[in-house]
Amino acid sequence: MASSKSLMNLLTFTFGSAIGFFVCYLLFSIILEEQVKIQPHVLHNDPHGQHSADTDNNQLQGQMNFNADAGQHKDEDKNIAEGLYHKVKILCWVMTGPQNLEKKAKHVKATWAQRCNKVLFMSSEENKDFPTVGLETKEGRDQLYWKTIKAFQYVYDHYFDDADWFMKADDDTYVILDNLRWLLSKYSPEQPIYFGRRFKPYVKQGYMSGGAGYVLSKEALKRFVAAFKTNKCTHSSSIEDLALGKCMEILNVEAGDSRDTSGRETFHPFVPEHHLIRGYLPKHSGTGITITILLWRVLDVAPILQFHSTMLTL
Repeated sequence: MASSKSLMNLLTFTFGSAIGFFVCYLLFSIILEEQVKIQPHVLHNDPHGQHSADTDNNQLQGQMNFNADAGQHKDEDKNIAEGLYHKVKILCWVMTGPQNLEKKAKHVKATWAQRCNKVLFMSSEENKDFPTVGLETKEGRDQLYWKTIKAFQYVYDHYFDDADWFMKADDDTYVILDNLRWLLSKYSPEQPIYFGRRFKPYVKQGYMSGGAGYVLSKEALKRFVAAFKTNKCTHSSSIEDLALGKCMEILNVEAGDSRDTSGRETFHPFVPEHHLIRGYLPKHSGTGITITILLWRVLDVAPILQFHSTMLTL
């Protein structure tokens, strides 16, 4: 009798354990699945997290013919990059501030900015030693569009004839200028167009993320500066990238397609680590990439200096 009771208890324990294990397994599976679903969803709730107006079924315009197979890059001729340096002239202006010159801007100046045909550092006040251009604005996020307007006006007044394309970047970005030139080489600077990471909401043709940087053609810059002289565009909002995007649409400046031939973004507005984790960002946001143009929010200097050193050896 006691033996039968012990056997029953053992069977009950075993059966209960099996059910418990199965329930735990099921719960963990659901949680993990929801995490994968939630992460892109959270990004999409942010206006800056919306994907571009393009869809996977649309034909990609202005494809760069980048090949994502790193093995096929090793035989690339560096003479092509040097040829494009002289053919596709890019003026880079970097938005910074007095407090960031030593922490951030000096590292930009020492690394990727050297591949620009001309580079300017735009700040609220002049610094002749660094040097920076003083835009006579205040610092703060509410001043970003004023700084952008005045920076482009300064570039137009002093350097319009020195470049074909005009790029705005922040002091916490890393730009691969050779890849950018490859994209731009397929377009005429006389075409009213600009490139960056396009977001969908609020503007019919979309607008380019300010953090991920954007580049204006010569004609786009000309129209942008002229628009503020005629009040066709105004300082309508402190949200720099959205306000600039609305102005570009008014001026019939096309929001260009900077994606690669696989439909992946090449201007990256999220921290670099997120782009290296498959499934963390929405599809085609640039995860698992082997080619890129711009990385934003590079908060740790050491890895980017190592990355730059590696780039020099390729």
